[in-house]
Parts: sequence; structure tokens; C-alpha cells
Amino acid sequence: MTRSTRYGSPVHYAKDLVDVATMPQKQILDLLRLAASLKNKQRQGIPHRLLVGKTLGLLFQKPSTRTRVSFEAGMNQLGGHALGLPMGDIQLSRGETVSDTARVLSRYLDGIVIRTYDHSIVEEWAAEATMPVINGLTDHSHPCQALSDLLTIQEIKGRLKGISLAYIGDGNNVANSLIEVGAKMGMRVVIGCPSGYQPDQRVIDRARMEGQATGAAVEVVENPLVAVKEADVVYTDVWISMGREREQARRLRTLTPYQLNKRLLHRAKPDAIVMHCLPAHRGEEITADVLDGPQSVTIDQAENRLHMQKAILSQLLTRKKGAR
Repeated sequence: MTRSTRYGSPVHYAKDLVDVATMPQKQILDLLRLAASLKNKQRQGIPHRLLVGKTLGLLFQKPSTRTRVSFEAGMNQLGGHALGLPMGDIQLSRGETVSDTARVLSRYLDGIVIRTYDHSIVEEWAAEATMPVINGLTDHSHPCQALSDLLTIQEIKGRLKGISLAYIGDGNNVANSLIEVGAKMGMRVVIGCPSGYQPDQRVIDRARMEGQATGAAVEVVENPLVAVKEADVVYTDVWISMGREREQARRLRTLTPYQLNKRLLHRAKPDAIVMHCLPAHRGEEITADVLDGPQSVTIDQAENRLHMQKAILSQLLTRKKGAR
């Protein structure tokens, strides 16, 4: 998909949202502007039915609250329809290939959101489908969450470039995507995590290369007190992600020093905001007094999932089907 800039030079938008790393910065900036506009329209009660007649498929192999509801509600508000595709009700569960399913559903649907474990599944869908494929979460990345987080940070801090974001705890899929958006937007992203819990090294290496052009910096440190020093944003996530329940005892032992509590938050800037993508395990990765405290923006952050999902849908589902 190609869009023109104000000067007429073409910008090639990604057909799919598989990872933030595959999106040009211009596409992300356009998403932020569109999400802010749609949020403003909703709050003023102005209809914004941009996807009338469009149908979105939702193929979820993992539990979901915010991702599912924000996409379903968002599609409805945009005038379209969201269709749930329970795995047990479609032939994928009986051995039909992704290739066959993706090509057929591309004739029925205008886009699909996939929430699954193995990241390669979403990559295969994107390769085979002619409709846009949106990563609703994999074990590797959570791009919709990270893009929504940019909207929240921009609203509160007034900028993205030069913002220092400290992520504390397990270097999981959310951490990977935060590194990717930080690199795109010229942010400083510091990951504070124990050895063996670092984000994907390939994500870090790619982000550091991109940071040479955008002014971004990516650091990984073991000391959480060092990670949060002078941070504008302090971010954490659950320590036991879906599919890792068997590792619970070991993870709790290792990650306890990385709890986001008042002592740790005190090391950040006085006006630092606290972010968590939710659901939270109070008393584990974050204390209740910090999660519910005056610096927490987690509910605003969750709301912005809706507005960013609508921007993503409006941007991708209005493209010509089959265009690469």
C-alpha cells in the first residue's frame, strides 16, 4: 500500500501489522494522528463510520480481554462487523493448512486479527493472505499494545522523541515491541531484567541500528535501580506470561527484586508515569499502591487500545485487497 506525503514522495505502508519493526515511521505517525482524531470524535459524539460494510475476523488461540473487546467494539463503532472464529469451530483444528484457510478467508473477510503463541503462525498468515493480517499478540511481540502506548505517552508527555522509558521485569513480547517503537520514534528504552530474561537479541540489534538514524538508544541492564534512574516512563508487565505457568516458582524467585514499588519508582523522575499493559498481578510485578497511585496511567493506557485499534483498522482495511 502506497500513500503520498505532502511533498508527493511515496510512502510504502506495510500491508500487515506483524511487528512494529516492519512499519515505516511515517505509517506510525499517521496512526498516532488518526487515533487522536478518532478519540476526539468519539468523545464529542461525532460518528466516524469509516468501515461500513467491512468484516473483520478474530482468530484467538489465547485468552483476551482488552485486545478482543477493543477490536470488536472498535469495528462496531467504525460501522463494520467483527466475526469471532473459535479454533474448535473451524477446519484449522482438524488439520487444514494455514495456506488454504488464509486464501479462502481472504475472499470472505477484509482483515483478520490473530492472537496465538508461535510468532511464525502470524508470519505465515501474512505471507498467504491477501487481506491485512494483524498480530493481536504472539510470544514474540505485541505491536498493537506498543502502538497504543505511544499514543498514551504522547498525550501525557507531549512528545516521543527523547523520552526515556524504563521497562522492568521479564523481557517478554511487550518488551520486544516497546524496543521496536522506541527505535522508530527516537526514544531511550532501558530494559531492567535479570540474566536469562532479556528481550530478543535480534530485536535489540535491529533497534540499535535504526536508532542511529532516529536518535534512539536501547540499553539492557540487570540493576532495576539503574534502569529507572531519571525515567519519564516506568513500565512493567506480568512475570508469568500465558504458556509459562510451569515456570512460576522459578520466575517468582528470580524476578522478585524487579517489583515496581514506591522505592523503585522514587528513582525515576518526579513526574514519571507508571504503565502496565494489564492484566496485573498485584503484589508480584507491581504493588497495589503504585498501580492505583497518582502516577499510574494504566486505565488511560487501556482506553487508548480502543482508539489505536480503530486507527489500525481504518488504515489497513481501506487498502485495496490484494495490494502488497
